[in-house]
Amino acid sequence: MESDRPMDRLLCGDVGFGKTELALRAAFKAAMSGKQVALLAPTTVLAQQHFHVFRERLKNFPVVVEMLSRFVDDETQARTVEGLKTGHVDIVVGTHRLLQRDVRFKRLGLLVVDEEHRFGVMQKERLKKLRTQLDVLSLSATPIPRTL
Repeated sequence: MESDRPMDRLLCGDVGFGKTELALRAAFKAAMSGKQVALLAPTTVLAQQHFHVFRERLKNFPVVVEMLSRFVDDETQARTVEGLKTGHVDIVVGTHRLLQRDVRFKRLGLLVVDEEHRFGVMQKERLKKLRTQLDVLSLSATPIPRTL
């Protein structure tokens, strides 16, 4: 994350080995450096879990954490999307909703992808384009050869 060249790392570990903790620390470092972070999860349940962990752990720091998924009402989603454009939102956790065309970032610096192998072809193509421009940290307990 310190290099001029974008980071592209796969963090592989079994359930409970601390992948989320490392993602949280990388996100905190990026946010404290003035960059925005997007954490992409394959399911709404996992996105909510990550959102609650991140929000709870970072509540005492000047970091704004929001969520985008189908469980978030339209008004809140609109505020979050606007906050990403203006730079008010530092970390956003969500599902493939983060890959929609209306979601724009002011200064995205880190993309964390949890269980990438569970995303569809279109989402993976969009992710492939993003990888050339910013730091990417992929998390998986069960990576597939394409991920490697």
